[in-house]
Amino acid sequence: MNREVIITCAVTGAGDTTSKHPAIPVTAKQIADACLEAAEAGAAITHIHVRDPETGQGSRDPALYAEVVERVRERNQEVILNLTAGMGGDLIVDDEEPSRPGEGSDLVNAAVRLEHIELLKPEICTLDCGTMNFGDSNAVVVQTPNILRAMARRIQELGVKPEMEVFDTGHLWFAKQLVSEGLIDEPPMFQLCLGIPWGAPADTRTMAHMAQQLPTGAIWAGFGISRMQMPMVAQAVLLGGHVRVGLEDNLYLEKGVFASNGALVEKAVRLIRTLGAEVCTPTQARQKLRISNA
Repeated sequence: MNREVIITCAVTGAGDTTSKHPAIPVTAKQIADACLEAAEAGAAITHIHVRDPETGQGSRDPALYAEVVERVRERNQEVILNLTAGMGGDLIVDDEEPSRPGEGSDLVNAAVRLEHIELLKPEICTLDCGTMNFGDSNAVVVQTPNILRAMARRIQELGVKPEMEVFDTGHLWFAKQLVSEGLIDEPPMFQLCLGIPWGAPADTRTMAHMAQQLPTGAIWAGFGISRMQMPMVAQAVLLGGHVRVGLEDNLYLEKGVFASNGALVEKAVRLIRTLGAEVCTPTQARQKLRISNA
């Protein structure tokens, strides 16, 4: 069991959730305010996507990331910022012309995926460690070994901590390969992402199996989406890991009740303390992760 738990709050994501929840953060101000709300509630890390303020769709615009970071840092110098680097791998396979990327595809190289990381050098950025079918239609998220090695190498050169997101056991296998090749500095940081169709399911046995495969000394967290968010909080703590909550992964506080990021963090804090553990401050999280102050 982990008795000193880091909470990450993933405040908005890039998915099509704006039509499903009345208060998904969309503008840079809303996303920054969500980060501050989560930090006030007890999150040591905020995981940040940005969205096009006109359409609400996910964006890779470095200027939007810069505005969010600036707004957060104006009011909070302590919370750890974790910017996604997972955008730019979207392939929509056209049923009629599968040899051509379909409408909605967004495929760019490693350097373009890291433009905002180059600009802002956050404490943490994500590294999604494998290709997978994403959802139940024609969407594929493409992360090839060549792209991932190039990204890992540049992230390491920038002095940013990569959070290796693993959505299935093969992703975990490759993430460990990056560690063995010296492309990930100690301690390696893993995020077990469970319940996304068609990756690893969000259940007790799957999380336990994946946690058992992690390298000695690794820092890891895990989450489940939707109704499995809080059960996987408890599971991760009991297995020795850290946790993630937030509107990226789950829209409801309980059945029929829309959540906010702050309310989800508060619920996780109560659950963690009920289990007999305590919640890490940003300073304590920095010490565990070996990252410097903002």
